[in-house]
Amino acid sequence: MTGRTWRPRRTRAMAFAMAAAIMALVIWLALMIADTFKLVDRIGIVVFGVFVAAVLATVARARVTADDRGLTVVNPLRTHRYAWAEVVGLSYEPGAPWPYLDLADGTSKGVVGIQGSEKQAAWTAIAEIRELIAAHGEAQEPHRPEQS
Repeated sequence: MTGRTWRPRRTRAMAFAMAAAIMALVIWLALMIADTFKLVDRIGIVVFGVFVAAVLATVARARVTADDRGLTVVNPLRTHRYAWAEVVGLSYEPGAPWPYLDLADGTSKGVVGIQGSEKQAAWTAIAEIRELIAAHGEAQEPHRPEQS
């Protein structure tokens, strides 16, 4: 199996569109504000816009990638790597913002890369990941030669 990645399309599109709009606005504002504002003020406005755009970019980076070794969950601030043996299931309550990976240690981790607001695309991604968990998720016993 080669890698398969799921990303929230609408969330990414909105985050990038908002980042572009904010940058255009702050650059326009920095150029058009009254002459009483100094260069440092104008630079500060643009730096603030860059900060807001960077925050939006962290939201847009969310994704889930499956490969032969397991799942990589990239949430806005953290990246988690799970071997298939660590993943017990994927739970989702209708209306929730995203599903949760149920892990063998009894914890759950949010999967922001699948957005519940995307309805059918979210359900399709959840079904595909559940199939992969069922196919790969159980720990494989190491092959031991028979002893005589």
